[in-house]
Amino acid sequence: MNAETLARTLIARGLDPGELEAKQSLFNAVIETHRMIRSTPPQHAWWVPGRLEVFGKHTDYAGGRTLVCCIPRGFAVVASAREDRIVRVVDALRGERHTVELSGAPASYSGWRQYVEVTARRLVRNFPGRNFGADIVIASDLARAAGMSSSSALVIAIATALGRIALVQKDPLWRNNIRSGLDTASYYACIENGRSFAMLAGDAGVGTHGGSEDHTAMIEGRAGQVSAFAFVPPRALGGVAVPADWRFVIAPSGVAARKTGDAREPYNRLSAGAARLLEAWNRDAAPRAVSLGAALGSSPSAAARMRELADRGATAEMTGDWLRDRLEHFVREDARVWDAFIAFSGADPRRIGDLAAASQRDAEKLLGNQVPATSELAASARKEGAFAACSFGAGFGGAVWALVTASDAVNFAARWKPESVVMRPGPSVQELSGD
Repeated sequence: MNAETLARTLIARGLDPGELEAKQSLFNAVIETHRMIRSTPPQHAWWVPGRLEVFGKHTDYAGGRTLVCCIPRGFAVVASAREDRIVRVVDALRGERHTVELSGAPASYSGWRQYVEVTARRLVRNFPGRNFGADIVIASDLARAAGMSSSSALVIAIATALGRIALVQKDPLWRNNIRSGLDTASYYACIENGRSFAMLAGDAGVGTHGGSEDHTAMIEGRAGQVSAFAFVPPRALGGVAVPADWRFVIAPSGVAARKTGDAREPYNRLSAGAARLLEAWNRDAAPRAVSLGAALGSSPSAAARMRELADRGATAEMTGDWLRDRLEHFVREDARVWDAFIAFSGADPRRIGDLAAASQRDAEKLLGNQVPATSELAASARKEGAFAACSFGAGFGGAVWALVTASDAVNFAARWKPESVVMRPGPSVQELSGD
């Protein structure tokens, strides 16, 4: 196993050839760090990308649709098995490490260590007959807390490596509960949010109440395409190629989009608002709906009825007016996903631009998850010549995507924000080496 071979394999599977040198550097870092801690080459290697949410802000956990793709930034991961019950994770670039003693009592951590701890212990609880002892080395060029789902990518990186080490897919518990890539993504999302999946019992997770959009994009995305999914339950709606002469440019706003600590409450409030609307509906309607999206799809008059029911779900913190705004955002944003899919299919830049502008306005006015930096960055992208631009991710910070013509992409990026990334959608999670 060598870094150049791994990077070239990734390019052959759809990553932009311009990423070769950068990915070779990442894999070289993880391989050399593995040699330092083990004195042997790693047994396995993976690529785990971040994701770009094009449309579908805060819709997935409420049973809505999203339009997403993988980005050419992410985690290079290598791993080898251990004979003991220890999971050791080392960040090759940051020089940080975390050790999980699987036989010991759980402890409380913060930041990236919490995600590692939660992931390892959930797998052990759900698959008690497997040996998850492992040394895992990671290196990432994915910006943290920038709206590109670095936390979910980390969960997937650790879960994928531990699952491969423990041959968990051969376990009857896995085979009986997880039957597809969509199931795998949903289970990994449940590791993060703490919910049970099928017969695999949940726990506290990391404390965020999100859905499986990010995990689904990273596992089921396709190079060169944007993919549409619906959720609760997850369904693939289709993929469409990004026109050859279009380029995404993504730029961080400079405001961290965190989902931990004090930042968790406003993020979870949006999820709780969708849940309150569904509860009000299910107290009034029969049969019960499994999600807000299912309730709204039950009849042509469902949205009007839901607006009337908003006051029943109101609390001091979630007034009837706030819940109606939350509902209106979901209805509009969910509808935009398929409209955007059609616009990509028809290579219609004007329509994409109109949809992106409306999505940005509704995030600011109805969802209320924007900060001045993201709003201003989206506006400046349009002023600099992008035919579409919009913030993405959980909100309260993060990043903005812009769409431009390929011929102008490099110059646009320099005009707009020098640290931005010009990209086409890359491949999903890839195992690059292993027995």
